Amino acid sequence: MQTQLIAALAFAGALAISQSASAADGNITFNGEVTGQTCAINGGTNDLVVTLPTVAASALDTVGKTAGLTPFNIDLTGCAATPGKVRVAFEPGATVDASTGRLRTTGGATNVQIGLRNAADTSTINLGAAAAGQNSTAVDIVNGNASLRYTAEYVATGGAATVGLVTTSVVYSLAYP
Repeated sequence: MQTQLIAALAFAGALAISQSASAADGNITFNGEVTGQTCAINGGTNDLVVTLPTVAASALDTVGKTAGLTPFNIDLTGCAATPGKVRVAFEPGATVDASTGRLRTTGGATNVQIGLRNAADTSTINLGAAAAGQNSTAVDIVNGNASLRYTAEYVATGGAATVGLVTTSVVYSLAYP
């Protein structure tokens, strides 16, 4: 009996070793870039607070309705390379709803998210998507400065919005396409 147990363990060990020594099935290549480009963000204040206006729940009574359009800027100064372009990449994370490209909210109000748009053409930004698929407009760096202009708005989701506070956030990075 003990001999059969030892034989079974030896067979299992040999099987595990043979599986871990299998042939390679493919190769993964990583490409990237490290840039010397730097800019000061909003005079050194990288974190922004955007206060949306108070809106009535009735303004968000149907899926897809928007309200409270609010402009905000990310102003850059002292950029190292001129000329060039810069844009914002909004990072995926717990607050980003990948299915809508908008921000999930907390605070009490339900059936509402926050959507972002490019201010110049009002095109929707698809938050959390791969950088190239976000649609965040690249702007020119002129004399070491650039201003990235956006708007934020409430968006009704899943039914009529309910009353309550709305809070969310998103992490962003500067990208130099």
